[in-house]
Amino acid sequence: MRLDTVSVTIVTYNSAGVIERCLDRVLAQTYGALEVVVVDNASKDATRHILAGYEGRVRVIYNRHNTGFAAGQNQAIRASRSDWVLTLNPDVFLLPDFVSQLVDAARIDGKIGTVCGRLLRIHSDGSDLHERRIDSAGIFFTSTTRHFDRGWNEPDDGRYRQTEYVFGACAAAALYRRKMIVDIEQPDGFFDPDFFSYREDADVAWRAQLLGWRCLYVHDAESYHVRRMLPGDRSSVPAVLNMHSVKNRYLMRVKNMTGDLYRRIWFPTTARDLLIVGGCLFYEPTSLSAFWHALKALRRTVRKRRAIMARRRVTDEYLASWFQQSATARPVPKTAVSEVYR
Repeated sequence: MRLDTVSVTIVTYNSAGVIERCLDRVLAQTYGALEVVVVDNASKDATRHILAGYEGRVRVIYNRHNTGFAAGQNQAIRASRSDWVLTLNPDVFLLPDFVSQLVDAARIDGKIGTVCGRLLRIHSDGSDLHERRIDSAGIFFTSTTRHFDRGWNEPDDGRYRQTEYVFGACAAAALYRRKMIVDIEQPDGFFDPDFFSYREDADVAWRAQLLGWRCLYVHDAESYHVRRMLPGDRSSVPAVLNMHSVKNRYLMRVKNMTGDLYRRIWFPTTARDLLIVGGCLFYEPTSLSAFWHALKALRRTVRKRRAIMARRRVTDEYLASWFQQSATARPVPKTAVSEVYR
């Protein structure tokens, strides 16, 4: 039986401290039909020197300036021709069977467009935390249209140990089916380049749900993530990235929010919006330009919205069921799982 091909796509920017270990782990995967594409966004450290040592085993594209994570990933995806694309952050380290486990699990259902595993936190020097803690077990949305990684910083003590459907995947290590990429991508790419960085994976997840694709979380596919920018700690994040985070919250809503969903969650969502505006005015004025940048992208974003809504395939009730205050997931039929793993 022909193996589905997989492309691992990595975007680097000043990633010298982690990229060598990341690539070594990718090249050690047990999965046979694998290619690697790296886009370097004009790194100024030793990243390019390190990447030069992998040429011949890895395809490397060198950009003259930093185009952002979203555009860089689009560039790498366009350079690949595989059945699946694994987007990977350079600070993620895979266990040897990670790709095999994700691809095998995807056979459960042909409507699975995204597959993710269990990401665990790790120190920047590669050492384990004193207590094993979860980085991401998929992503979920709340009734305020905030999105979070399931299980973030919770102990890895047996929780999230079942394969199930989730809303979406963290793009630090997400496997996307090529058929889904082709189905939901927009004229300027699979990830929205207007986002530059932050929330582009949540936008893809929302768009995929609207168009009827599913995301599968595979509990026994394990990898490790050095998350240098911690959720909730905006003071440790460069001001420009905080600005993009605010901007992208609204671009994502304009593109994907349906009238019915907004009617159901307008109050908590609006209350959150007021907090964000107040925070920008009084505590984080460097993010005020987010609203100007969002306005500049509004015409393009509305065009994208029209294209998405014209092809929407799910009901209001289904979509609304994912926007709850706590993490939601849906079981995979046991018969489907046993059919794949028999």
